[in-house]
Amino acid sequence: MTATFNVGSNSVNSNTTLEKAILTAIAEARLTCEQNGENSPNCAVAWDIVEELQAEKSHQEQAQKYRTSLDDYCEMHPDALECLIYDV
Repeated sequence: MTATFNVGSNSVNSNTTLEKAILTAIAEARLTCEQNGENSPNCAVAWDIVEELQAEKSHQEQAQKYRTSLDDYCEMHPDALECLIYDV
């Protein structure tokens, strides 16, 4: 099984893309397990991919809930003084 999923940073678009990627990964995992057997390493890897995609979707949803007005401002004005981050 070879699959590549690219997930963008736009929250609305990435959620839709991520949902499609999850559905595709589920279909591929079912097919892989059907062809190689339930206990095959390929089957386990296919379901691991599904799990990772679902975890990413959950993470994105959590991150989106805790956005502040400063986060929104910094997204629109990344060079503003309030938004600069310094490593000391």
